[in-house]
Amino acid sequence: MKNLSLLVLSVLFLTACNASNQAPLETTYQEVKPQSNNISIPKDASQLLMVTTANWSSKEGILQRYEKKNNHWEKVGENINIILGRNGLGWGKGLHHTPNDAKYIKKEGDGKAPAGLFSLGNGFGYSQTNFEMNFPYATYKRTDHCVDDSKSVWYNQIIDSKIIKKDYKSFEYMKLSNNLYKYGITVNHNPNQIAQAGSCIFIHIKNKSGKGTAGCTAMREDQIITVLKWLKEEEKPLLLQLPQEEMVKINLN
Repeated sequence: MKNLSLLVLSVLFLTACNASNQAPLETTYQEVKPQSNNISIPKDASQLLMVTTANWSSKEGILQRYEKKNNHWEKVGENINIILGRNGLGWGKGLHHTPNDAKYIKKEGDGKAPAGLFSLGNGFGYSQTNFEMNFPYATYKRTDHCVDDSKSVWYNQIIDSKIIKKDYKSFEYMKLSNNLYKYGITVNHNPNQIAQAGSCIFIHIKNKSGKGTAGCTAMREDQIITVLKWLKEEEKPLLLQLPQEEMVKINLN
């Protein structure tokens, strides 16, 4: 297991995310098919988290793990009911090209989860795990902040506020008073720190409020532990997150 000490800044990426506990979602989504012209899965990636929602405004979805074997993508495990942005999805900044005619674009503080293809940064939590991992993992304390103030030089970065010169007014605590960030995964959204394009996007534990998140993707604690144990750094895992109308354009094989 790789347990990483916090760097002065961990370029992790991502609009803080209080999640919710929804009733199980009916899994009526179709299988992925024809190739999208704005999304191409890198050939060196061998693990994929695929999140599909019913439409752009949905705050619920299905996550399915995939693993590439002999150049063929295969499902891994059962799908997971997740919740995401309280205002649905908007095209984010990642490994894809945003369509020129895109109607829904992710912005800072809009309550939307980012749509598109993204690499994953690292796992994180409040303490070292008691399970084996093959994926980078960082432990965070109360003074570790994810900055969502787009005027700051630390925008969309996780930093130790005791070490750096603080120039921001808005941020997310990486160690909360609840267990939502007890375990999580950073999503490399907006890695170039484009102002107002969205920040502090994670995969983390969902809560029981019944509401969508501020932009993250959330699931039960046992489910995120399963994902963390499965991820392998050398497999270059990705997150593909789209509404049904866009997901059907994707051809994995």
